[in-house]
Amino acid sequence: MDEMLEILRGIRPDVDFENEKKLIDDSVLDSFDIIAIVSEFDEAFDIEIDAADLEPDNFNTIEAMWELIQEMQQ
Repeated sequence: MDEMLEILRGIRPDVDFENEKKLIDDSVLDSFDIIAIVSEFDEAFDIEIDAADLEPDNFNTIEAMWELIQEMQQ
């Protein structure tokens, strides 16, 4: 999870990812952020997040993002 947080902070250093629980619902992250995040996750974790996985619930919290990464790695 540390690597994931490092990626997120690199994309949006102004966001408190550890405490924010509605990253998408509160428009903290926009579509450009999500594209950058997905691209970085795909490369860093050797996964392929496709369009079907681009649901707000998968990106609202770092826990949800970590769960998505774990699922993609299996």
